[in-house]
Amino acid sequence: MIALIQRVTRAAVDIDENTVAAIGPGILALVAAQPDDTPAQATRLAERVLGYRIFADERGRMNHGALETGRAVLAVPQFTLAADTRRGNRPGFSSACPPERARTLFDTFLDALNARHPGLIEQGVFGADMQVSLRNDGPVTFWLQA
Repeated sequence: MIALIQRVTRAAVDIDENTVAAIGPGILALVAAQPDDTPAQATRLAERVLGYRIFADERGRMNHGALETGRAVLAVPQFTLAADTRRGNRPGFSSACPPERARTLFDTFLDALNARHPGLIEQGVFGADMQVSLRNDGPVTFWLQA
């Protein structure tokens, strides 16, 4: 599984001009599943997102994760992260997980986030046409895989 995580001062997901999820300071995680991904990888990716040290300590060094600092996470399913972009000018999606299986893996990812960080997880809507807004803090952005 793949997550593109960004340290944000705020982030939100709107559908049809209605906000369905929003956070203040925390992590926006755009998440995609690939065909060979497993539930164990979804759980591991959730652990990595929560523990990845992207928040500053007292010396300004990135030494703290969302779990440690009590920061929120907004998880958004985004299958385009798994696109094959190696050739041409059009992405290919054979490297993305089929939707039914991807939904199950995304749900496993969410369950793992909620189990370890209850009350601080927001989520986008799988398969919806979403508008995601954010204010990247830093900017700080990382590509994680599990």
